[in-house]
Amino acid sequence: MLWFRTPEKVYFKKGCMPVALDELGTVMHKKKAFIVTDTFLYKNGYTKGIEDKLDEMGIQHTCFYNVAPDPTLQCAEEGVAQMRAFEPDTIIALGGGSAMDAAKIMWLMYEHPEANFEDMAMDFMDIRKRVFTFPKMGEKAYFVAIPTSSGTGSEVTPFAIITDATTGVKWPIADYELLPNMAIVDVDNAMTAPKGLTSASGIDVMTHAIEAYVSIMATDYTDGLAMKAVKMVFENLPSAYENGANDPKAREEMHNASCMAGMAFANAFLGVNHSMAHKLGAFHHLPHGVANAVLLTEVMRYNAAEVPTKMGTFSQYQYPHALARYAELGRFAGCVGSTDEEVFENFLAKLEDLKEKIGIKKTIKDYGIDEKYFLDTLDDMCEQAFNDQCTGANPRYPLIKEIKDIYLKCYYGK
Repeated sequence: MLWFRTPEKVYFKKGCMPVALDELGTVMHKKKAFIVTDTFLYKNGYTKGIEDKLDEMGIQHTCFYNVAPDPTLQCAEEGVAQMRAFEPDTIIALGGGSAMDAAKIMWLMYEHPEANFEDMAMDFMDIRKRVFTFPKMGEKAYFVAIPTSSGTGSEVTPFAIITDATTGVKWPIADYELLPNMAIVDVDNAMTAPKGLTSASGIDVMTHAIEAYVSIMATDYTDGLAMKAVKMVFENLPSAYENGANDPKAREEMHNASCMAGMAFANAFLGVNHSMAHKLGAFHHLPHGVANAVLLTEVMRYNAAEVPTKMGTFSQYQYPHALARYAELGRFAGCVGSTDEEVFENFLAKLEDLKEKIGIKKTIKDYGIDEKYFLDTLDDMCEQAFNDQCTGANPRYPLIKEIKDIYLKCYYGK
């Protein structure tokens, strides 16, 4: 059996946030809301629109704004202590991936204080057949996710990543119980994102869509969302990057593309591009979107091999067809050629061109990452990328030495 799961409600359109929030009071009769965000958003008044609407409906509220980038378990524990004291019946997460991840973990700890992270973080091949059964969520609090960046798609995914600051271990937690109940995709919250964030998060959307499309779990249901997201990123990211709030249309299209790519990879999952980017970020502190971008075309070239050393596991098809899939995406995005190979090459060129337009550098080395330190950490990165939860859905099953080869090519450039 395959599946397609999304939050029960996904609301979108510029300015829709107050209208969507209205439901908490008028339909659900909620009494207490707990907002989770980061310091920057809080201090710059991003929570004001939510707080005003809650006040208007007579819903009591409080805000936890201590979420740091790469949220820690310690920060979630601090938040959940306040949550238990306040006893909310609604949790509203406002922010990028970090605030969403932290809020999902707090929600989990609030509903189930007995939950064990080691059990929950156990890897799985098929999310529905895992050894560990997740506890039922949403019995104490209703979860609303409101993104402020057009990137992670976390408002519609069942994933959360949390770091234990004392041991340095990153727990990737994934289960459909962690899907928000309501996602509000209102671009007014992302209008003033700075250039660097627009570029990194925008290329992250592209990577989500491309990886979901060639994943071994891809289905007709996820394909449509992934294809449309790829096209929207090509058409709108350069202008959203250059013109920001002066091109509200491009901003809105990017915000929607992020959510659509999120739904695609929430159900089809990702691949080795993300596995490698996770480690590049962890070891060398490259922003996640940038880490994805510097690896993207090299990983695509690797996946497109007609006779891979090892095929993906439990794929939905009889023989490797990543090249044909990439070509299909390329054609949809306007790339031409008389053969799949030609279309594929033009697709790669178009992606390189996009990266250049939004200020992504050519190689990992260009980001000032020390060569000696990179080579010293390379073996650890390769092993951890191989073991990453995302690797399993890649269309080609990698060998550790092949991952190493891709890292080196991306560090030095061709």
